[in-house]
Amino acid sequence: MSLNVIDLIKGQLGPALVSQAASQFGESESGISKAIGGLLPAVVGGLANNSDNPNVLDAISNASSNGMLGNLLNGSNNSVISGLLASIFGDKISGIVNAIATYAGISNNSSSSLLNMVTGATVGTIGKYAADNNLDKSGISNLLNDQKGIVSGLLPAGLSLASLNIGDWDWAKGYKFDNDNDTIKTTSHEEPKIEVTRSTTPTGTYPEKNNDSGGSIWKWLLPLLLLIAVGYFLWKQCEKKETTTTTTVADSSKVATDTATAVAPADTAGTAVTTSKVDENIDLNGTALKGYKGGLEDQMITFLKSDGYKNAANDDALKDKWYDFDHVNFKSGSGNQLEAGSEGQLQNLVAILKAYPDAKIKIGGYTDKTGNEAVNLKISKERANFIKDWLGKQGVGAQVLDAEGYGSQFAKVDAAASDAERASDRKMSVRFAK
Repeated sequence: MSLNVIDLIKGQLGPALVSQAASQFGESESGISKAIGGLLPAVVGGLANNSDNPNVLDAISNASSNGMLGNLLNGSNNSVISGLLASIFGDKISGIVNAIATYAGISNNSSSSLLNMVTGATVGTIGKYAADNNLDKSGISNLLNDQKGIVSGLLPAGLSLASLNIGDWDWAKGYKFDNDNDTIKTTSHEEPKIEVTRSTTPTGTYPEKNNDSGGSIWKWLLPLLLLIAVGYFLWKQCEKKETTTTTTVADSSKVATDTATAVAPADTAGTAVTTSKVDENIDLNGTALKGYKGGLEDQMITFLKSDGYKNAANDDALKDKWYDFDHVNFKSGSGNQLEAGSEGQLQNLVAILKAYPDAKIKIGGYTDKTGNEAVNLKISKERANFIKDWLGKQGVGAQVLDAEGYGSQFAKVDAAASDAERASDRKMSVRFAK
């Protein structure tokens, strides 16, 4: 029986990484799990479809020496992964990213980062297996070839080759998607595969039967029983996958994260936002900014358009109205290194300040109640100052009056609570000032 490398890779994409990714990207853990479930078979299928590609074989052969498995969350910065994705997916990358974002209810930025992360985990895991078992490039090619008969049926319910925009691609060599009737057909495998179509008309030929009542019944009853059996099998497979996903999410709350890492956005009262985030255009005086409905950009622009800032008598009237960043995160333990994808929302803030040159702001950094408070204060202050300096380099420094780190001073959730419950206390925020 062929080795299923997906079973190996799942060990690298367990509850701990799901929790960390959700915290880093500002998404729900269920959304991250759902996206990984869709991306993993697509990536493995892409590698299997390119089992003779020198770029694929080189990347896998060198994965162990490159330490790919040790830095999965920062895979978007890995030029090897970017080049590999371009090699196996070509111009279909954006379609895959968009489809996964819609399917999992996460932003396109998060979907893109997860594609890099899953690719890194896949290449790193196969590379480690190859090194442990002394496989040369020929052996790696054979291993990838073995996956062609495994990955075709592993896309979760709700995703199809067509929805991933790879319907016309020879996915896993031997499987083509029939756009007329949503059928996955076998074309070159030795093992027979079940063909499922929307048609209810029996296919194939049947021996002639006597025109008696018994032959007439079996002529339609036998195909019906076969269809029922196929439907039951597919239903059980979907049920099994959903159960696995639920278990993964339930256990992820046990994983601790960096005390001062900014995570999922919260509303102004400190309650974590749990609604699905979808990128959309936020109007800034005729200019479209990419952001979340109800997110930082939307709230700040709405406030400025209402003359709320202009009519504020003094700073005291503004000090309790903070806006939490949706997608600005720092690398764990760092006060001056942004995670990939964080600069997009900072650029949006620059655009808002330039559109309203009279507006002034203040930056704040916050942590939860865990950890050493002196460290919490230090790192939250460093992060607030980093954002202030970054904005200064973009030409709006005069509009940033102050930056302060508050540590856990305003944290509301008890230190003994779960990491998911404490997430609303860990954030970077901005408010208007006078």
